[in-house]
Amino acid sequence: MQGNLPPEAQEKLEELQDLQETAQQVAVQKNEAESQLTEAQNALNELDDIDADTQMYREVGELLVATDYDEAQEDLDEKVDSLEIRVETLEKQEERVQEQFEELQGELQQMLGGAGGGGPMGGPGGA
Repeated sequence: MQGNLPPEAQEKLEELQDLQETAQQVAVQKNEAESQLTEAQNALNELDDIDADTQMYREVGELLVATDYDEAQEDLDEKVDSLEIRVETLEKQEERVQEQFEELQGELQQMLGGAGGGGPMGGPGGA
């Protein structure tokens, strides 16, 4: 397999595979953050329909701890803000990885397209 590709092309191919793996990881993280954001936004919307005097609880590890309306709303607002920033950051990271992937893919295609006659860096032989 390695004999078919010049070392530079093999290196670019490995970089492409690494970038593809990174893109998948970022996509998973973004999906998880978006899901958490939706849950927090839904909870915040539900809070609008709840009377401020209603006894509420929040989850702390394995426990449910009593909380009041204002504290619950403040916690959810902070969580939504934080998750919105996280999703935005992951979207930007996803875009950067995609741009790098496309650039690298173009470089590899150029390399392989121009490699028919011996390539830019090499000639026949090699030891």
